Amino acid sequence: MAPTRTSKPDKAAIICQALRRAIIEQALKPGTKLPEDALGERFGASRTIARHALGQLAAEGLVELRRNRIAVVATPSWQEARDTFDIRMELERLVVRQLAGQLDAGQIARLRAHVDAEEGARGGPDTVSIRLATEFHILLAEMTESPILIRYVSEISYRCCLILATFSRPHSSDCAVSEHRALIDALEAGRVDEVMNLMHHHLEAVADRALVAPAKPRGRDIMDILAPYAEPAPVAPAGQPRVRAIMR
Repeated sequence: MAPTRTSKPDKAAIICQALRRAIIEQALKPGTKLPEDALGERFGASRTIARHALGQLAAEGLVELRRNRIAVVATPSWQEARDTFDIRMELERLVVRQLAGQLDAGQIARLRAHVDAEEGARGGPDTVSIRLATEFHILLAEMTESPILIRYVSEISYRCCLILATFSRPHSSDCAVSEHRALIDALEAGRVDEVMNLMHHHLEAVADRALVAPAKPRGRDIMDILAPYAEPAPVAPAGQPRVRAIMR
């Protein structure tokens, strides 16, 4: 049997993972140019592979492909941002409706461990708290085992991170932690109506905290920005939650 060719998708996946995380952590701001040659050089890949990765991120709404093969981090309009959060509210209400009363002790423990990690990040960079808060929602979607929900919740959560970088004020990790704990309690108890209302109000509060004013641009070279993201992703310690949608 001939060996399967994996170099292209693997390299493209690595670039996607790095850029996605850099956008989530707001290292790459909306409007930042993403040159194919610079990406290829940073990740040891061809321009074709870099272009393939940028196309994937464009499909997720994180990158805009412009004329002459110029790619930039997407800049959502205020209306797009509002619509994105409205859609996300409905998707995630569906997620918790499916999960309420259906999670086993191990899954509840994973969710609580993740929120413990969020609490441990208090006092640190807002970008880390935002990433962990996003991973919590993706972890919930993964627990539905629905490929469609996992895909759409993951993609719309990434877009919301981009919105936070565009229309933002300081992230409230205290609110995120307390609201996430309340969601877990309602899920464990199987209180369907309550958990759906909690999710709606939680995301509505996130949107209200986020959709304020454009963030100030930050001038840095893309090679320097991506340096830490070009390193292999750390392996999560035993017992710690690992969100596949972000790590793949």
